[in-house]
Amino acid sequence: MVDDSENVLFAPFGGAAPDPELFLAAVLDGWERQQRAKDFSPDTIRVRRSLVIKLVDSSGHYPWEWTLGDADDFFAHARGVRNLSHSTVRSYQTAIRLFCDYACDHRYDWNEQCARLFGRLFGQVITELNRITHTHPSEARPAKRPFTQGELQELFDLADLQVRRVIENGRRSPLAAWRDAVAFKTAYSWGLRSNEFRHLQLVDLSRNHRAPYFGDYGVVRVRWGKPHRGSAKKVRSVLTVWEWSVQVLRDWVRDGLPRYGEPTTDLFPTERGAVVSENHLLERLHAFLQELGFPPGLDIHSFRRSYATHLITGEGFDVSFVQMQLGHEHAATTSIYSIPSPDYQTRALQRVHEQTLLAAKNLPERTKP
Repeated sequence: MVDDSENVLFAPFGGAAPDPELFLAAVLDGWERQQRAKDFSPDTIRVRRSLVIKLVDSSGHYPWEWTLGDADDFFAHARGVRNLSHSTVRSYQTAIRLFCDYACDHRYDWNEQCARLFGRLFGQVITELNRITHTHPSEARPAKRPFTQGELQELFDLADLQVRRVIENGRRSPLAAWRDAVAFKTAYSWGLRSNEFRHLQLVDLSRNHRAPYFGDYGVVRVRWGKPHRGSAKKVRSVLTVWEWSVQVLRDWVRDGLPRYGEPTTDLFPTERGAVVSENHLLERLHAFLQELGFPPGLDIHSFRRSYATHLITGEGFDVSFVQMQLGHEHAATTSIYSIPSPDYQTRALQRVHEQTLLAAKNLPERTKP
């Protein structure tokens, strides 16, 4: 193996047969460097690399030996047997397609080396024949849904009750239970994703001069927004809507956070100084949902679904405003949140009927013949 300053070249010595494992590792290392150059996250790169290895193991063929049938069998098993979601399988296909595009690109010279070493060429195995199409702005599973107003109230009441339970049982610290309750209320109050509200810091809270009654909690600056692929985290500002949410945060910042010691910068820290983990919040939320006996379909993202649904269909906020609050690029993505409300269509129809009746009453009486 020699280096030509751009690509790694393999040259078997002493008549030894080329090692396909070493060659595959070199191609994957090169692909990893290319993805790092495009600013993909280490986790994304790791998952994509593992998918290539899984397809190799599943098919029994190296990538330069793959066929469309190998890809069909792999993804048919993922969808039909493992029951992976539509969006998950589509993301897996995207990873394999990107790998094949990289390996086939003549600017990286991998196909030339592969032909010389193994007499084969890389090919694209994810095509329009077997690729899952993306035709809808939302790929959420049908079971996923927002909370109703009543469910939210019961959940928040139970989260507050958990703090008293911890105190009465004499456990070490009720502080974590209080933090979790505030975290859930924050996720709903500003329509935030898990990664967004977990990484909030005190410096992200500021005043809204057009709503001075919210004090220092009129605007929440989100710095960990969901990025486009290969780009930095999206930043946005979310305006405070409800006064009760301000009181929740104000009490926590004044009476709860100082108990973690000084200085405290994260809004939802742990005793070890890290931010609270998503797994911990998921476990706590699932315990609450199970105790309350709510129907399935609820998760942490349901707080965000509920925020948008309640603003659009419950309180009549304009979709464009909610779109900016949520950080959606397209209004079509935001508008899907108007669907889950059970009485949305009924109230819309009622408004039209009322307008029609009012217009009819105001018409001048027709002259009799």
